[in-house]
Amino acid sequence: MAPLSTVTTRTARDRADLGRVARRGVLNLAGAGYAGLAGFGITWLVARGLQPAQAGVFFAATAVFTIAVTVAKLGTQTGLVYWPAQLRAQGRLDLLRPCLRIALSPVLLTSAVLAAGLWFTGRLNALAFFLPLAALTDALLAATRGCRRPRPTVLLDKLLRPTLQLGALAVALWLAEGSPGAFTLAWAWAYVPVVLLAWRSARRAVSRPEVAPPDATLTPATLRKAFWKFTAPRALASVAQQAVQRVDIILLAALVGFTQAAYYAVAGRFVIVGQLANQALSYSVQPRLADLLATGDKAATKALYQSATGWLILLSWPIYLLAAVFAPVYLRLFGPGYAPAAGVVVVLAVAMLVASGCGMVDAVLSMAGRTSWNLINVLAALVANVAVDLVLIPRWGASGAACGLAAAVLTNNLLPLAQLKLGLGMHPFGRGTLLAAALSGTCFGILPLVTTTFTGRNMAGLLLAAGLGGAVYGLACWRLRVPLALSELTTLRRKA
Repeated sequence: MAPLSTVTTRTARDRADLGRVARRGVLNLAGAGYAGLAGFGITWLVARGLQPAQAGVFFAATAVFTIAVTVAKLGTQTGLVYWPAQLRAQGRLDLLRPCLRIALSPVLLTSAVLAAGLWFTGRLNALAFFLPLAALTDALLAATRGCRRPRPTVLLDKLLRPTLQLGALAVALWLAEGSPGAFTLAWAWAYVPVVLLAWRSARRAVSRPEVAPPDATLTPATLRKAFWKFTAPRALASVAQQAVQRVDIILLAALVGFTQAAYYAVAGRFVIVGQLANQALSYSVQPRLADLLATGDKAATKALYQSATGWLILLSWPIYLLAAVFAPVYLRLFGPGYAPAAGVVVVLAVAMLVASGCGMVDAVLSMAGRTSWNLINVLAALVANVAVDLVLIPRWGASGAACGLAAAVLTNNLLPLAQLKLGLGMHPFGRGTLLAAALSGTCFGILPLVTTTFTGRNMAGLLLAAGLGGAVYGLACWRLRVPLALSELTTLRRKA
C-alpha cells in the first residue's frame, strides 16, 4: 500500500489537473456558446433570406465544402494535439516545429488538389479558393491546442470567424436577397483573415529552443513516420465522421430535392449547438488525456473521463430536451415553412441524449492511441447512416435522414463505449455522471412536459419551462457541486 502522504499528494495533483481542465473548459465553453448562437444566427439569416429550396442549395454546397476540408486536413486535427503532448511529456520541445511542418505540407498539397476539383464542378467553384484556407486554419489551431494554448481556437474559430460570417451574411441579405451564391461567398470569406492569425498563433506556440538532447533517439525522420502512423487511420475516420454529419443533406438534395435538405438542415441546427459543448470540453480534455495516458495513469484518466462526461451532460442535455419538447416552437423561429420538420427534431434529440451520455469516447480512444478502433467505429456508423438513408429518405424525406443519423450516432457511441470497457477498463458512468443525468432529465424533461399541460407548446410555455427548470437546475448544481466536480470551477480566477 502506498504511504498516506503519497496518496494525498496524488489526490491533490489530480484535483489541480482537473481544475486546470475545468478552467480551460469554461474558456472554450464561452467561445462555443457564442459560436453556437452565431451558427444559429447564420442558419436563421439563410432561412429568412432564401426560400427553402434556395436555402437547400446553400446548405448542400457548404456540406460538400466541409467534407472536402475534412479530407484535406488528413486527420492532423488529432495528430497535432496528440504528438505535441507526447513531445512535451518526453522533453523534446526541439521537435515541435518539425512536427508542425510534417503535418502541414501534406495538408497544403491535398487541399490544393481538392480545390482544383471543386473549381471544375461549376456550382462549387466559388468555394474552391477558400478550401485550403479552411484546412490550414483547423490544422494550425489544433497545433496551438496541442501546445496547451486554447485561446487562439476560442478567439479565432469561435469568436472572430462566426462574427465575420454573421456580418457578411447580413450584408448579403440586404444587398443580394434570393441569391444562394452570394450567401455562400459571404459565409466563406471569413477564412481569409482567420488563417493569417492562426498561422501567427501556431508559430508562437511551437517557438521552442531547437536543441536535441545528446541521447535523442527520436529524430525528425522517425517522428514523421510515427506521426503519420498515428494520424493516417484518424484521417479516414475524421472524413467518415464528417460525412456522417453532412452526407444526409447531400443525399436529401440528390434524392428528394433541396427543400427537404433545407428542412433537415434547419431542424438539426440545435444538434450542432449541443455538440459545441462537447467540442469545447474536448479541446481542453484531449491534451490532458494524452498526458495521462502517456504516463500510464489510468486511474486519473478514468476520473477525468467521468467528470468530463458529467459536465457534458449538464451542458448539452438541457438543449436536447427542450428542443424535443418544444420542437414546433423552435422551428417557427425560422419561418412557417419549416413546420413539417418537427419529427426530425425529436428523433435527433433522442439520439444526441444517448451520445452525450456516453461522453468523449472518441477522444479517449484517440488519445489512447487506438485510432484503428476509432476508424472501424466511424466507418460502421457511416455504413449504418447511408444504408438507412437510402431506404428511408425516398419514403420519409427529412425524417428518414434523421433516422439515418440516429443510427449512425448510436453506432458511433455504443461501439467505442464497449471497447473502452472491455479493452481499457474505463466507462463514463460515475456518481457525478448519474447525478447530472437525473438532474438534467428532471429539470428540462419532466418539468417542461408538466408545464405544457397548462400552457401548451408555445413560446410562453417554453419561457416558463426554461425559467423554472433553469432556476431549479442552478440551485441543484450549486448544492451538488462537489460530486459533480463543479467545485474545481472556483479556481477560475487563476490563470488558465
